[in-house]
Amino acid sequence: MDVTFDATKRELTTDQGTLRYHEAGDADAPPLILLHGSGPGVTGWRNYRGNLGHFAQTHHCFVLEFPGFGVSDAVEGHPVLTAGGSVIRFMDALGIDKAAMIGNSMGGVVGVNLAIKKPERVEKLVTIGGVGPNVFSPSPSEGLRLLQEFTDAPDKDKLVRWLNSMVFDRALVTEELIAERWEAAINPDAQKTAQMMYGSAAFEMQQQFMAASDNPPYWASMHKVACPTLLTWGRDDRVSPPDMAMVPMRLIPDAELHIFPRCGHWVMIEAKAAFEATVGAFLAR
Repeated sequence: MDVTFDATKRELTTDQGTLRYHEAGDADAPPLILLHGSGPGVTGWRNYRGNLGHFAQTHHCFVLEFPGFGVSDAVEGHPVLTAGGSVIRFMDALGIDKAAMIGNSMGGVVGVNLAIKKPERVEKLVTIGGVGPNVFSPSPSEGLRLLQEFTDAPDKDKLVRWLNSMVFDRALVTEELIAERWEAAINPDAQKTAQMMYGSAAFEMQQQFMAASDNPPYWASMHKVACPTLLTWGRDDRVSPPDMAMVPMRLIPDAELHIFPRCGHWVMIEAKAAFEATVGAFLAR
């Protein structure tokens, strides 16, 4: 099976611009939608290119590129909110009634929100860090503070410091990875999205808004997630420390938690084989 970038890339025209994605696997296999995270230079392909071939052996896989990250066409609105809408538009356009989903960090938040608001569309859910509130660890975390510093005044040194906070093994932060992420991070759409999500001014406004709001945070509604859910976490995640798993583990009725040792925020990359085996067994039940 050819799971290279060019062999799997696809485009889908919608009423809100073009959605781009990668597709692999047997068309008759159960659908699996992979949702990427956020941060400088992120794309769905970069999050999951190493895992696509594995999951495509058992599922019809779709790696969706969210609007506003420099690949799919940007749309108006906050990236987390527009990401959820893009998943539903994508599924409707391709005639996917219901699918299992894997979400990394922000993608996990998108998946949780979909499972709460559109439960009939989510078969099973796998999250990779990122969901829930900080319980004992500081907020913002070390990784998010470094992300704010980069977003406010981007340069390569700050990018490297942030990338190092994403992993347990710093050998993964290669010159190739740095160059790839830097090139993508300076895309105008990606920069606009980063400012909305992680700029220090935007973060402060979000904190003030949430403090004054009568609406509960999304994680307070996790008891409404009806589908089987696998929470995965790196034990040494410095972006979303594993104490964050306590609330979703308790509130989601059918949730289980797997923590991977010697691993940071990118579990699907840093603990690739163990992650694929664990998730594969969960999806096969």
